[in-house]
Amino acid sequence: MKKILLAVLFIIATASFAFADTLYLRDGRVVRGTLLGFINGRFVMRVDVRFSTTSPPQTTDPNIARNRTYEGEIQYFRPSDVDRIEIDGRSLDDARFEVKTVQVGLEPNWIDSGIDVRRNERVQVSASGVITVGRNRIGPEGLQRNDPSAPLPNANEGELIAAISDDPRAPIIELGNSREFTADRDGRLYLTVNRGSYTDARGTFSVQVRRERDLNGTDQGDVLGRRPGIRRRAGGGFPGPRTPTDTTITVPGNSRGMDTGIDVRAGDQISFTASGTVVAGQRAGSVGPDGGRSSGFGSIVGTRPVPNAGVGALIGYVRTPDGQTQPFFIGSSLTYNVPGDGRLYLAINDDNYSDNSGSFTVRIRY
Repeated sequence: MKKILLAVLFIIATASFAFADTLYLRDGRVVRGTLLGFINGRFVMRVDVRFSTTSPPQTTDPNIARNRTYEGEIQYFRPSDVDRIEIDGRSLDDARFEVKTVQVGLEPNWIDSGIDVRRNERVQVSASGVITVGRNRIGPEGLQRNDPSAPLPNANEGELIAAISDDPRAPIIELGNSREFTADRDGRLYLTVNRGSYTDARGTFSVQVRRERDLNGTDQGDVLGRRPGIRRRAGGGFPGPRTPTDTTITVPGNSRGMDTGIDVRAGDQISFTASGTVVAGQRAGSVGPDGGRSSGFGSIVGTRPVPNAGVGALIGYVRTPDGQTQPFFIGSSLTYNVPGDGRLYLAINDDNYSDNSGSFTVRIRY
């Protein structure tokens, strides 16, 4: 009976060994256990010390000397410290891919997937579900017809589509039921349904996104270094003919940057006409769109957005997709050629907005 029990224990121990995941480290150690995943740029392992080589070669490096393994302990390993990985009994995809499920309906804005991707990363998408529009039931492949008002007018109406970044000029990717693609840029992944009207839609697509993890240890947070924005459905996808627009905006005297809601492209010509007065603090007093005298401490040290323009003047800037800005003077009248793609903002040229008041009325034609 004792021999049978010993044999059973041996089989269990052997089975545990056979299905252990193994990390071969560059310092010579072999770590076995259960690979739990890849978190914040590190491989995460529950260590089985019975089948691990825990003593690194003789070294004076204090980082290696402190990095010991203990039975059942959760250990973190940098990709640069790992020579190779062997996964027994399950797929390496558990460590290589981040998987997230997103519900995508027809809404005024694109759906933020919460997933940041990097250029050249592989992304796999699979979708299911039904969206009901009137009497039509639409799956992720869409209907065999086109919608001229959809983000992709020549693709199937109702098809699942995606784009990387909140830049409205970013290319749109057709997904349908299933697709794997390689990201052409860094940015947040957005999803929507290829249809112009959304007010009469019910239901959602259940979309599973599998993103290949960054194994260089840089996979942390928003890859753009800024909070993701809102990608609006208006404006569609690829650049096309644009209708001339005329709009009027009120810019308060304490505005550091008012979003005009206007997306501009390199080469666009914009005309500004401004009127009204603002009080730009006690020093400058009441000024028009051209601003007051460009003297004083703020002008000397260049703390105003446009140092050589008058205090309290009307200025503008275009925020590019990578977050860069270059303020420019507008004043009471200006015709401006846009140097690059981005979003148009208006502001007051000042270095202290706390005591400002009044407003400018700005007419924009583009």
